[in-house]
Amino acid sequence: MFIYPLFVCSGEGQRREVSSMPGVYQLSVDEAVKEAAAAKAEGINGVLLFGLPDEKDAIGSAAYDPEAPVQSAVRALKREVPGLLVVTDVCLCEYTSHGHCGIVVDDEIANDPSVEQLARAAASHAAAGADIVAPSDMMDGRVGRIRSTLDHNGFPHVAIMSYAAKYCSAFYGPFREAADSAPAFGDRRSHQMDPANVQEALREVALDLDEGADIVMVKPALTYLDVIWRVKAEFGVTTAAYHVSGEYAMLKAAARNGWIDEPRAMLETLTAIRRAGADIIITYYAREAARALE
Repeated sequence: MFIYPLFVCSGEGQRREVSSMPGVYQLSVDEAVKEAAAAKAEGINGVLLFGLPDEKDAIGSAAYDPEAPVQSAVRALKREVPGLLVVTDVCLCEYTSHGHCGIVVDDEIANDPSVEQLARAAASHAAAGADIVAPSDMMDGRVGRIRSTLDHNGFPHVAIMSYAAKYCSAFYGPFREAADSAPAFGDRRSHQMDPANVQEALREVALDLDEGADIVMVKPALTYLDVIWRVKAEFGVTTAAYHVSGEYAMLKAAARNGWIDEPRAMLETLTAIRRAGADIIITYYAREAARALE
C-alpha cells in the first residue's frame, strides 16, 4: 500500500540530502532510477514524482516541458524499472517564480488559467508514460479538465489520484525546502482547506469523484485521521493518505534526540493511518517500513 515520494532534479549523479528531512534527497534522474529500483526490490511498487526545474517563470511553463525532470524521470523509470507504478504530482508551485500553486493575477490566484496549465502538465506526464497523475493544487474544476484533456489526447487509461481534501497545514514546511516551492508572498488559505472543517472535505471529495477522480487523497494524514475515516465510510472508494514532510520530520527529530524508539513509532503511525481507512499511504518512510515489515 506504500507509495514512495521522490524529488527529481536535473543533472547526473546528484543526490542532495534535504536538511529538514533526514534520509530524503533531491535526486537526478539516474539517481532516482537507482532509488526506485532499490525500493521496488524491497516491495515498494509505486513512486510519486515531484520536479525541481532549472528555470521558473510566472506561469510555471516548465511544468509541461517534455524534457523537464519529472517527464525525463517517468521515461527512465518505465524503461529501467519494469512493473513500477509511476505517479506524478501535478501542481505549479515547484515551477512558478512566485511559488504559488496557480497563476497570480493582481495578487490573487486566477483559477481558470491555472487549471489550463495544470491540464497541459498532466497531459505531458501521460505522454511520458505516467500511470497516474495526481493534481495537488486544489483549484476548482481541475479534475474534470484534466480528465477531458487526457481523454482527448489519447490517454483514457491514465488514472487521476486527486488531492481532494488538502488542508492548509503547518506540516508542509520541510516539503517546501525539498521541492523549493515556498510561496514568495502570502499563503495558500485561499484554496487549501480550513483545518477545522470536515464537511468541506466531504464536499470536495464528492466534487472530484463527480469530475472523474479514480482515487481521492486526504493530506496531511496523521492529524486528519478522522477525515480519512469519514471519506472512506462516506464514499467507499480507493482512499489515499499523505504522511507529510512535517509529520516525518518530527519523528526523525525525536528519534535523533533519543526521545522515541523510531521503528516502533514509525510503524505505530503508519498503522494508525491504515486503521483509519487509507488504502494507499504516501510516506517518506516507505523503504524503512518495508524493511521493518519483512
